[in-house]
Amino acid sequence: MKTYTHLVAGEPVTIHALETEADVATARDWLKTVQPRSLALDTETSGLDTFRPSHKLRTVQYGTATTAWVVPVERGPAFQDLARTVVTRCPELVIHNAAYDLLVLDRHGIAPLDDVWERVRDTKILAHLRDSRQDFEGGVGVSLKPLSAWFVDPSAPDTQAGLTSVFHAHGLTKATGFARIPYQDETYQKYAGLDVIYTARLRPCLERELEVLSIPPALVDYEHRLMAICARMERTGMLLDVPYTQGLADRLQDQAQEHTLRAARYGVENINSTAQVATALLAMGETLTETTPSGSLKVDKSVLLDAADLDDQWQPRATRRGNPLAHAVLHAKRAAKWRQSYALAMLDNRDAAGRIHPKINTLGAKTGRASVSDPPLQQLPSKGWEIRRSIVAEPGMAYFSVDQSSVELVVLAALSQEPRMCQAIRDGRNLHDFTATLMFGEGFTKHQRDLAKIAGLGTSYQGGAATLAKQTGQPVDLMRDTLSRYARAYPGVKRWARGLQRHALANGCEIRTPSGRRLVLDRDKLYKATAYICQSTARDTMGQALLDLEAKGLTSHLNLWVHDEVLGTAPEREAAEIAAEVAATVRMNLFGVPIGTDAAVYGRTWAGGYGLPDEWAVK
Repeated sequence: MKTYTHLVAGEPVTIHALETEADVATARDWLKTVQPRSLALDTETSGLDTFRPSHKLRTVQYGTATTAWVVPVERGPAFQDLARTVVTRCPELVIHNAAYDLLVLDRHGIAPLDDVWERVRDTKILAHLRDSRQDFEGGVGVSLKPLSAWFVDPSAPDTQAGLTSVFHAHGLTKATGFARIPYQDETYQKYAGLDVIYTARLRPCLERELEVLSIPPALVDYEHRLMAICARMERTGMLLDVPYTQGLADRLQDQAQEHTLRAARYGVENINSTAQVATALLAMGETLTETTPSGSLKVDKSVLLDAADLDDQWQPRATRRGNPLAHAVLHAKRAAKWRQSYALAMLDNRDAAGRIHPKINTLGAKTGRASVSDPPLQQLPSKGWEIRRSIVAEPGMAYFSVDQSSVELVVLAALSQEPRMCQAIRDGRNLHDFTATLMFGEGFTKHQRDLAKIAGLGTSYQGGAATLAKQTGQPVDLMRDTLSRYARAYPGVKRWARGLQRHALANGCEIRTPSGRRLVLDRDKLYKATAYICQSTARDTMGQALLDLEAKGLTSHLNLWVHDEVLGTAPEREAAEIAAEVAATVRMNLFGVPIGTDAAVYGRTWAGGYGLPDEWAVK
């Protein structure tokens, strides 16, 4: 056994790296003598692709604020049994980013997720509830290193950066280092041990902060339960149609090449060259005014979508003639990105049974909104079947979807208690039609209804006239008039929003959601208070719905949570009934305003609800 000493906040700590089965006996003696009621826990693995057949669990490390034990479970049953003893018998485990480690321990047979999660305290969840801002936003962030440097020891080493340099010394890369670095490497062993020591010390610091900030204990419990539910969804995963996905990768490569060649006709040899694209667009008569921090003309996605006359869902806006170069660059980049981020990523990361396991980060944004990665399925356009067609159900099973109806606007109505809006929702009226009537009269046109919808969503997400004009291609003056009409139609919303900003200013730029979540705003961007509290509250309604579904045993049918939607599978004959039961459970009232739901059965593939052509149906 190798033993290292290190100073943490001026106090000596000890790291024991086990090497032999005799060392296992020593570690067990320590457990019997100390009988710790709480242990920090961490794992080292070959990579983040937990369910890939080649994924390996290398070490399990545990410890207190002063002592850490690094257990090389890759060395055999004796080490695995020690790790299993710790995970299954310790009354409390403290883990940073618990969902990952719990799934790793489950995947590699150390302990089932379902038997462990209730004994876990996740310091990443605690950090997010304290302050969800990243360091560049005025916060500390939610990663272990910056949190440890802030709360525990300013000299806390950056384990990731330190290991990267060691990887290079062994002739390894960042991609291969974790899988192939020798266990005996001193830096590897030290950092494995230090991570649990820092986690153990971080936990009481964060809990004191939550108490000072009056973060409700019920919110802490809620987030841990939600983490476990979503971890089980990740474990379940979704079946991949491998032949279709392989063909999709080839088709996307062809599309990328085709659009790249089209861009070359306009003098753009490199579609990723900002200068080339900007020069060519200017030569075609486009006006470019936005610049990057370095002073170069900006030709990012938003600029190109505007030039191509497409909205943020890539649908034609019909406000001008789209620029063919912008169209070509956009589609070339998207095809290349979709091939790499979706088609190839799904093929590379599928498990031995051909399933993919997208990661659900239940606290993916400052507001608490969840995100999905590997692949980033929440970034798929709301219209489009090509990527979704890769996801299929087992024979005899069908996909279903349940989403909350216009949840952003319902939350806006419920929080503001705007009487006309609340009553319209209670009466079951189509809110966009009702709003258009208030704004433009009974004889409103389809265009005016679209404007009413834009104004509602823009208000709930605080998109000003200039932002909405850019997104829609409409003149700024028209968007300004539209927002003014909306404000007159629903004066209660404007009064509430102003009151919310005043409250934030009087309380250190901080607001609280109905669940007690703390959201911190920039002093010069208090107007974002409405967007933050609406997004966060909408997220919490679906989070509560997941807890309600769990209580009814319905989460066993679920595969994915994307924004205000849950996706699941059920036997074909029961899919409609189960979808209806899920929808009934998700349905709820928020301050007297009903949040409705929509349920749909898609069939053998997720794409069944997205305009899947008959020729691409699952055979």
